[in-house]
Amino acid sequence: MTSPIAPPPPPTSYRPLQALPDQLWECVIVGGGAAGLNAALVLGRARRRVVVLDSGSPLNAPAPHMHGFLSRDGTSPLELLRIGRAELEAYGVPVVAAHVSSVSKTSLAEAAGNPHFEITLEGGQRLRAQRLIVAHGMRLQLPEVPGLQEVWGDTAANCPYCHGWEVRDRPLAVLGVPATPGTPEPAGMPGAGMRAAHLGVLLTQWSPDVLVFPNGAEIDSVGMARLEARGVRVDPRPVVRLEVEQGKLAGIVVGRDEEVVPREALFVAGAPAPHDAFLAELGAAFLPSGWPEVDFTGKTSVPGVWAVGQAADPMHLVISAAASGARAAAVINADLLEEVLNTSHTGHAGHAGHADHGTFSPANVARLLGEQRHAPPRTAPTRRDPPRGGSRA
Repeated sequence: MTSPIAPPPPPTSYRPLQALPDQLWECVIVGGGAAGLNAALVLGRARRRVVVLDSGSPLNAPAPHMHGFLSRDGTSPLELLRIGRAELEAYGVPVVAAHVSSVSKTSLAEAAGNPHFEITLEGGQRLRAQRLIVAHGMRLQLPEVPGLQEVWGDTAANCPYCHGWEVRDRPLAVLGVPATPGTPEPAGMPGAGMRAAHLGVLLTQWSPDVLVFPNGAEIDSVGMARLEARGVRVDPRPVVRLEVEQGKLAGIVVGRDEEVVPREALFVAGAPAPHDAFLAELGAAFLPSGWPEVDFTGKTSVPGVWAVGQAADPMHLVISAAASGARAAAVINADLLEEVLNTSHTGHAGHAGHADHGTFSPANVARLLGEQRHAPPRTAPTRRDPPRGGSRA
């Protein structure tokens, strides 16, 4: 189970697909969340031909409010996206309601030596692009527990930084989510028991009353010791369903006798995973955790392709996802300039999209931005997997 809530209907602020000009786009952005829209904003202000393709199903759509975003704390996530789409209109950047079915490199890319992509939509329409930003977020592993759908996004969530303040000092629960039988979890990600223990410890910052229901996830002795040190109790009984009253969580029903354990909010320790099908199709490199290998600007191992927001890193909050889109957009603008310069100097295209030597190459832009934390494996430092147990819940 990846989402217990159906996505909202597409907003009316989308541009009709038929209204798009038949042209080579300088950048196509797949995903219209905070990361994708902010990338489009920066590129639009740089006078680039850019279009956003959005399926209209953000992960945080069920939440009535978002938090941790300076000047927008408490705003509805969908309202933020509506504002973002309206801002893009001022720069002529279209946002289209569309589902992408495949992305591929074109034969022109091989002949010219520069990135060139064809994006095919579910209806069969095709768009051509010089650069591609993958910004369509992640999915979250959620258990099939009756009652969860009714309270998800309100009194049941996954991120205490987004929802912890609203349930401070109340009795909280953590629900473990064991791996699906026959589907091992990525080696580079914390296991189900470690996720549950980590989240249980973390929540003690918001409430002294935290109860963990592993629900089949195995918490090792280290995790149990950490929970005990913070006064967190563990109930090993299987979860039967959630008790819901007037749309709010009232308790966790557990065990054969179906005892109701009173709880007012639930945090689910599910495993996040990127929407990575397009990146895999293009041959992108992935980390052991299953997330795409990117440098600090979001550049993937595929020339001309960037991944931003939670499509690249599950630890992003809305504000940092938006920032990642802005950074990638600035580098892409410079990369496109480098391609033009390279072509004008040589008289023909010359692999500008992945050159490392020009002033505006991704490697030099990274140096200009002051990134010195890791040695560059390719063109700029690559994001590494977080330490086990250190990823955002």
